Amino acid sequence: MPALLSRFRVDLLLLLVAATWGSTYLVAKELVTPESVVALLAVRMLLAAALMAAIVAAGRARISAAELRAGVLLGMILAAVFAFETFGIAHTSATNAGLIISLTIVFTPILDSALSGRRLPGRFFLAAVLAIAGVALLASRGAFQAPSLGDLLVLVAALVRAVHVTSMFRLTGNAPMNSLHLTTVQLATCALVFSAASLFYGESIPRFVARLDPGSTVLLLYLVVACTVFAFLVQTWAVRRTSPSRVSLLLGTEPVWAAIIGITVAHDSVTFAGYVGIALILAGTAWGRSIEQRHRSASTAELSGVGALQSGSPASQQL
Repeated sequence: MPALLSRFRVDLLLLLVAATWGSTYLVAKELVTPESVVALLAVRMLLAAALMAAIVAAGRARISAAELRAGVLLGMILAAVFAFETFGIAHTSATNAGLIISLTIVFTPILDSALSGRRLPGRFFLAAVLAIAGVALLASRGAFQAPSLGDLLVLVAALVRAVHVTSMFRLTGNAPMNSLHLTTVQLATCALVFSAASLFYGESIPRFVARLDPGSTVLLLYLVVACTVFAFLVQTWAVRRTSPSRVSLLLGTEPVWAAIIGITVAHDSVTFAGYVGIALILAGTAWGRSIEQRHRSASTAELSGVGALQSGSPASQQL
């Protein structure tokens, strides 16, 4: 019974993180304008990085040179993700942004497959086509018109996020690194990038902060504390207490929450074709994630089997 309650607590917290991430698009939509994107991101990253740095300092463990190098490189890519995503949110609906960004789920395995030479099952590409067709229906409202600038920017953000996920695995997969340290360096890098960019583009940080009213301040703090710091800490904590597949499954409900929140809270207008597109996106990404996870598990088991056979061969027994 205690084990069941512990598992329920982990699942509940992961679902809360997914719902929090799903709400990010609406919260950012309420705060951002095309002129304030960079200033908003600078303030968000500065506060989040400061909180994470305080947590790292409390642990009294030094950030290694390898963590610093990898974190800076990944932070540059992450800054591009945030920039494309937030500029996109300024030009499209919260529902569209939250669903289009979920295409990262199908873009990442395709990119990883291209780089590693590991072939994906044909069914995965069918799932990807379903998800992309859903985006086309959602963005065009069934009229086969060109997608909005915001939709295209969020689509680019999904592609760059896939690059970030793939790069993270390749830069950190073979070296023991502290996830807390790595994330802190990434957020600090983003903070430096956006702070510098705010000197040349859009609204300045002081002006953005000065015009925040109490309601906007609460929303900004929600982005920093709940959507960034809390979400990361829960994810790191949960990975040690459940399987990676379960974490992926529960966090993969983010686009579902984004759609629910966008439609019910923001009252985003969605046509019948748009609802069909939403269904295709959710079905395609969920199916694609399931196929990729099974394929990865099968490949790992096959490699383990080959290793076991080799270790039990006559040649190896002579050693």
